[in-house]
Amino acid sequence: MNTYAGLVSRFLAYVLDALIVSVLAGAAAAVLGLVASVVGYEARELARAVVSTYVVFLPALLAIYCALFWLLAGRTPGMAVLGLRVVTTRGGPVRWLAALVRALVLAYFPIGALWLLVNRRHQGIHDKIARTAVVRSS
Repeated sequence: MNTYAGLVSRFLAYVLDALIVSVLAGAAAAVLGLVASVVGYEARELARAVVSTYVVFLPALLAIYCALFWLLAGRTPGMAVLGLRVVTTRGGPVRWLAALVRALVLAYFPIGALWLLVNRRHQGIHDKIARTAVVRSS
């Protein structure tokens, strides 16, 4: 019998993963800015444009990060720390399309995760669409 993960553990895992992605993306943007400052004016303008779009692309980076980890390991590093795993509603491993859809919906519509408060399996909107659930690892 699977024990479905609740709001607090899932939220903490999401925050840990978002922090990891933010730090990595921020470091990449800083390196790009540093390189551009050495290269010249045109490169600096390009770097400024890239850094300014950082916030726009951050959800996409988070979606890619999550989808890859769910597909390859069944959980993200944040979920691993908290002992959680993403599975299909039948209990199997998540396939690539479900992982991608789940990640995109969660990254661009995170408020939909609150649906887990009223769902008996603690499924958010992203889980319902992708037919997944988050369970505690044994």
